[in-house]
Amino acid sequence: MMITDFLAAMPLPALVIDSSERIIRANDPAQDLLGKQIETRHFATILRQPSVFRAIDSCLRTRSPQTARHLSADIAQDQVFDVNVSYVRADDADAAGWVLVMFQDVSHIEQVGQMRRDFVANVSHELRTPLTALMGFIETLRGAARNDPAAQKRFLDIMEVEASRMNRLIGDLLSLSRVESEERMRPRDTVMLNQVLDSTARSLKPVFEDAKVDLDVQLPEEPVTVQGDPDQLQQVFTNLLENAVKYGGSGQVVTVTLTRLERDSVLRCPAALVCVADQGQGIDSVHLPRLTERFYRVDTHRSREVGGTGLGLAIVKHIVNRHRGRLKIESELGNGTQFSIFLPIG
Repeated sequence: MMITDFLAAMPLPALVIDSSERIIRANDPAQDLLGKQIETRHFATILRQPSVFRAIDSCLRTRSPQTARHLSADIAQDQVFDVNVSYVRADDADAAGWVLVMFQDVSHIEQVGQMRRDFVANVSHELRTPLTALMGFIETLRGAARNDPAAQKRFLDIMEVEASRMNRLIGDLLSLSRVESEERMRPRDTVMLNQVLDSTARSLKPVFEDAKVDLDVQLPEEPVTVQGDPDQLQQVFTNLLENAVKYGGSGQVVTVTLTRLERDSVLRCPAALVCVADQGQGIDSVHLPRLTERFYRVDTHRSREVGGTGLGLAIVKHIVNRHRGRLKIESELGNGTQFSIFLPIG
């Protein structure tokens, strides 16, 4: 088989280097990655990254397989490639062989690894802050405040708040882990959204009263049913309503509406639409695409002040995905925020 035909059949970027250290063939994916006029050029002028250079040089000298890591020079996106370098013997025993260089895109693996590292770092930070406070107050109670009842009460109240914060964070982490593990399995129970929304609103009534926020729930008389997990759907609506009351502002109104759509243009089927709208300060549009990321906060200080863990909307997103629905977020500074949940019917 001709070298050109062999390379053309390969889906991965690949090129061949001869004993004179020049690139003699490069398939189309390799030229897209490295440039269109790389054939006949010395490989060192094209593959300038030290690890790749050393791998090819070593393979030419020792004829043993080598590996390296190549970082794309494309500034539009970060790409990482595993490079496999192998020696190919010539048919003629007296002729020198070639070196075959293949590039495998592993950017998605790197991104997952980075997400895991970021997640661990965020969790560590979120837990360390209340733990540091607890340890400091414990030390104070054992020392300077040992015989001060007033200070003891004040410190114990703060410690209770910090412990509750850690408990909420761990609870949300467990919920997120459970939802992610079940995301590929669509729930099959029949759920009446009217009842779930009414139950959620009733359970949160004291929260709204304490915050002096009115809750206006508008439900249709006819039942709207979907296939779903009632507990997870209640968690979705609870998270959205708690966010609305936290950030909507005292004296304002949070509106919840349920509508049956004959056809959703995105889901391409009949759908139930649940909207939760507040009259708060709104969110700058620059933040909207990232609101469902884990631990992403528009205002970190305010979020922690009102007891947010930074995981509520991430949980909402994964539950909605599990139900094969979609989440839409609309907001303008000064005009409040609306979260819309579209769930397929049937």
